[in-house]
Amino acid sequence: MVEHRDIVIAGGGMVGISLAMHLAHSLPADVSICLIEGFPFPQPEPGHRPAYHPAFDARSTALSYSSRLIYEQIGLWPSLAQYLCPIETIHVSSRGRFGSTLMDTASHSWEALGYVVENAWLGNALIQALYQQGRVEVRSPCKVLAAKTGTDGVRLELAGEQGGELSASLLVVADGAASGLRESLGVAVSEKPYRQQALIANIATAQPHEGRAYERFTSLGPLAMLPLPAVSEARHRSALVWTVSPEEGAELMASSDEEFLSRLQARFGYRLGRLTRVGERHSYPLSLVHCPEQVRQGVVVMGNAAHALHPVAGQGYNLALRDVAELARVLAGAVEEGEGLGDLNVLQRYERLQQADQQRTIEFSDRLPALFMQADPLLGLARDLALSGLDFLPALKREFVNQAAGVAALGE
Repeated sequence: MVEHRDIVIAGGGMVGISLAMHLAHSLPADVSICLIEGFPFPQPEPGHRPAYHPAFDARSTALSYSSRLIYEQIGLWPSLAQYLCPIETIHVSSRGRFGSTLMDTASHSWEALGYVVENAWLGNALIQALYQQGRVEVRSPCKVLAAKTGTDGVRLELAGEQGGELSASLLVVADGAASGLRESLGVAVSEKPYRQQALIANIATAQPHEGRAYERFTSLGPLAMLPLPAVSEARHRSALVWTVSPEEGAELMASSDEEFLSRLQARFGYRLGRLTRVGERHSYPLSLVHCPEQVRQGVVVMGNAAHALHPVAGQGYNLALRDVAELARVLAGAVEEGEGLGDLNVLQRYERLQQADQQRTIEFSDRLPALFMQADPLLGLARDLALSGLDFLPALKREFVNQAAGVAALGE
């Protein structure tokens, strides 16, 4: 006899675990939840929390204020807070132009506009919370090889130490932008290559960042420096996200540390003083990946499998968390009303509720880099006036910050 689970989440990354935790918090105890991940999770040790040591080269994620609210709802925020760096101000500028603006917390009752957290710590905290709550069944290492939908749910073929067959009322596909499971289900996806690369590295600076993030637009692509907590190797440390052409990306990846820092200094300027050290460099090609069909009977696609965005505004993960919160809310309502968790009308309700947020965020992330790369002098003047004008129009600036922080979508 094939075992049954009410909800199966295929993909145990940060989005998959966040969804599992949110569902465990929102749904009645008799709703069974199973999380399946192909890579082995560290085994839980009762009563022991593994030590974490921040490192200079750790890669990071920017969490918006909306993401803080979502993690607070399920009690995860206190465990994340230890290694967060608050973003207290954001300086936006355009290289070679006069337009700029400074966004801060003065017009909001927030402690910060956002937060930067090392991925290793975020993953560690999520996995430990997953094991501690004891509600979600975890199968790892295990992978969903194939899924077949039917009127009575989804039949799954699993591979790994806990392989075999499993049936589910609802399958959540959250296995990344190159989702093999999404492809096997025949779910359509559109991809728009940007013909750019994102170059990622941590940078040590002579001056402290004082909680300030920088978003600098250039004719060759945007460049962001995000504040990071101090580590033993560097008191002043920021996370670099540098959008470059494939040709420049190859040159920068092959260059010496001294040459790299010199070219970055010329592009970024001296807002943080001299750039003194660069850590491990990583690069990846940029594309907008969007799944127009995110739900069908018994299936919902989430995270990067549903939408992978340009990193210019750091919105991809934060949008995925808002999807997580909305799906959990809709499914909790469906249980109260006696509806099936995989019913198409239930999942379409979720899709309708998130459609505007997704469309707005995707368009913002897609259009913003192109806007600042246009060479037209009249358009350049309009951009400068728009950036400068935010400082003179407080209501417009508050709305812009609300959108950037994700709280507009939450109705805050």
